[in-house]
Amino acid sequence: MEKWNEIRHRVLADGASKRSVRRDYGIGAAVLDKILALPEPPGYRQRVERPKSKLGPFMGVVDAILEDDKQAPAKQRHTARRIFDRLSDEHGYSGSEVTVRRYLALHKRASAEVFVPLSQPPGEAQFDFGEATVEIEGIRVKAALAVMALPYCDAFFVSASPR
Repeated sequence: MEKWNEIRHRVLADGASKRSVRRDYGIGAAVLDKILALPEPPGYRQRVERPKSKLGPFMGVVDAILEDDKQAPAKQRHTARRIFDRLSDEHGYSGSEVTVRRYLALHKRASAEVFVPLSQPPGEAQFDFGEATVEIEGIRVKAALAVMALPYCDAFFVSASPR
């Protein structure tokens, strides 16, 4: 963006020749004409729409297979090859196996569980109240609990009272 404005300023305000600007910045005539025609750089513009994947109409079928596999034992789940074979045989899919593999890899990354690591600084405690049924001298009673946890050192303090 800075070079864009700098080039425009040199040609339009300072009156530098187009040839000298092209030489100094190492750009072609078409690029310089575009810079002078537009006040700021245009964003990415795709001239031709990319062709849709042949897998597009079959994604719902693949998602259904993967959803059913969640309840199946690990050894009985579909492999990418088996899903490709089923799509070809049962649904008339004419695309490649690589396309199916790429979609499955993308699906696996998108549906992976995410864990956020917890970091606890020293000296911070977590405190909570609760109740539990305890046995005192052979008699079951309900006791109020106060629990303090020190996550940094994994220490606990528990206090129980009858009320």
